[in-house]
Amino acid sequence: MEFWRRTGEETGAIGRGAEERALIIVAAEEVGMGIGRIRLRTIPNASGASLHGFIREAIAPGSTVRSDGWRGYLGLEGYVHDRQVQSHQEEGEHLLPRVHRVIALLKRWLLGTHQGAIGQAHLDDYLDEFTFRFNRRTSKSRGRLFYRLAQQAVLVGPVPFATLVKPQPVVSGGVK
Repeated sequence: MEFWRRTGEETGAIGRGAEERALIIVAAEEVGMGIGRIRLRTIPNASGASLHGFIREAIAPGSTVRSDGWRGYLGLEGYVHDRQVQSHQEEGEHLLPRVHRVIALLKRWLLGTHQGAIGQAHLDDYLDEFTFRFNRRTSKSRGRLFYRLAQQAVLVGPVPFATLVKPQPVVSGGVK
């Protein structure tokens, strides 16, 4: 599943055609009427290569991928593709309700906790943190949460302070 969201204001262009926006792709697992695990990531553009790469990394082969009908999903192999084409403006949030809920929660978290001061250079890190928190929201064992966090900290190498504050080079259509 997917949804696009912009960061910052840009006049003129709307939707996927805007150049100053960060494109975010969202995968939300369908568990009954609720949301299971999620995956979030920025992508450089809305091309088939970017979309298919994310799907291969985030979704198990053979799963059903429900999308908004964007042509970039065509040719998706190894998955069942359920295209939800929007015919009216009012349908938008009803096409992919779980994705819209995740985006609403993400926006609330970014605006509340970080007061909207998120730069594109660090957006993927914030998306990873939100994903980590969201996917563990129903965990019964707080000790296991700490254990997993410590486990991931050991797996990731040290990051020098200079790389945290150094602006990332901007590539056409997004952040590198």
